Amino acid sequence: MKSPIEMLEHWVATQGDKVYLKQPINGQYKEFTWKEVYSQVQQLAGGLRHLGLVPGDKIAILSKNCAEWFITDLALMYAGYISVPIYPTANADTIRYTLEHSDSKAVIVGKLDNWPEQETGVNGDILRLSMPYDTMPAQYQWEQLLSLGQPLKDTPLPTSDTMMTIVYTSGSTGKPKGVMHHFSNYAWTAQAAAKKINLSTDDRIISYLPLAHITERVILEGSSIYSGFSVAFVENMSTFVDDVKRARPTLFFSVPRLWSLFQKNIIDKIGANKLNLLLKIPIINTLIKNKIKAGLGFSDCQKFGSGSAPIPPSLIAWYHSIDIDICEGWGMTENSVFSLVHLPFNPNKIGSVGQPIEGCSIKQSETGELLVKSPGLMQGYYKNEELTQVSFTDEGYYLTGDLCTIDDDGYVFITGRVKDNFKTSKGKYVAPVPIETKLAKDLSIEQICIIGSGLPHPIALVQLSEGAKLQHREEVRTSLKETLDNVNTHLESHEKVDAIVITDEVWSVDNDILTPTLKIKRHVIEARYINRLEDLRGGQIRWENEL
Repeated sequence: MKSPIEMLEHWVATQGDKVYLKQPINGQYKEFTWKEVYSQVQQLAGGLRHLGLVPGDKIAILSKNCAEWFITDLALMYAGYISVPIYPTANADTIRYTLEHSDSKAVIVGKLDNWPEQETGVNGDILRLSMPYDTMPAQYQWEQLLSLGQPLKDTPLPTSDTMMTIVYTSGSTGKPKGVMHHFSNYAWTAQAAAKKINLSTDDRIISYLPLAHITERVILEGSSIYSGFSVAFVENMSTFVDDVKRARPTLFFSVPRLWSLFQKNIIDKIGANKLNLLLKIPIINTLIKNKIKAGLGFSDCQKFGSGSAPIPPSLIAWYHSIDIDICEGWGMTENSVFSLVHLPFNPNKIGSVGQPIEGCSIKQSETGELLVKSPGLMQGYYKNEELTQVSFTDEGYYLTGDLCTIDDDGYVFITGRVKDNFKTSKGKYVAPVPIETKLAKDLSIEQICIIGSGLPHPIALVQLSEGAKLQHREEVRTSLKETLDNVNTHLESHEKVDAIVITDEVWSVDNDILTPTLKIKRHVIEARYINRLEDLRGGQIRWENEL
């Protein structure tokens, strides 16, 4: 199997003058051909060698997505360094922890929205290098790095069993864990993704989800390296829609939170009743669907995906009604993210994360936990051999921590997390995720988290959708009450939800309730709210300021 660098050299030889990367700057693309990317990779690698960094050194990348992120990552691979990506939204404490825990010798900083607040997390002793954007002060700027010393050429490439990267988890249950991946893990998974999704040099993709997350790094960056297609980037969130329209992607991958936001914008613009009526009229419905796709920048898009967190089946069904079939996938940082995917899309299997890809095997434990084995599995957790040892079975399967069911056709349905299950004061265990999924069908709900450890019954904490925030409070209360009563009738007595509480504080990365990948930190929400919920009973719908 060819390494990412060997594939880069292949595209340089076969389509070197074709544009690979498109970076928007002040509304105009700065384009990089495959040859130009390779040249900068060699120049940057040479500059890092000139600064005394040696193969095997850890070098962190702290930046939003941009063409230079790709170039930096490829240069680190080319020169044998171990990359340590850090989320561009990480706070100073997380940055400091990651740099220190990984033993990083240098950090390459780039596009950041809040670098003055983050800078205190970058210790003064570490070597700072800068991409060509407004970012925190650094000892060396991008153009300097590309001209230091001589371009690194004819260097021995790292072998497949060499460590390529340490990817830190998002920390949804505590301190981030450093997941070690060899070149073989990354190469196998990126190639498998490109093959399964059927990508080619004719595809176009836009990169905007954090490259520090394994999903974007493998499915987008990795697939581009193994398929040879072009990649465009987003200049900033205010230009997002225009950037997508200009990129004309043929594949669009997003996360549930954004798919929900797109839905809200569509409904707000057309109106729910009017949209439902128009979709029932022959010919008109096709025009409406095409207009919606064009408005999102999806006129040329044939493949849609969602991952990183569970997406409500009702949301997938809604998009299916407008001919946007979202294929949900499942994976973890520990297995290079790509193991299960609902592709091709099957409307009869909405709610499933699909079947295992070729080369990946799965099974269930006696307790219903999903076990996975593939060449994409990690080498282990950095500086945590004890956790590494208990994370695998004797047969080499990784214990995912996800509970699942597998139907007769081999489709996998994730039903919750082993660690999410909690015991009420009555001594009964509750699995919150299936209940959350049922309640989330109410369009008033944007996000939901059910807690209840030590309480008589579970309580649902929710964030309202933008549309619901504009409604009268009693209308929202009535809708939620109807949904709650309906869901409770189908639950066991110990599972019945005692109340829904609409929280005041916005759940975000900044206040540590969401991870950088927008997953809810259940333990953080529980610690903040559970002591205030003991007296709620009987299916109440309450705003936080009513408690």
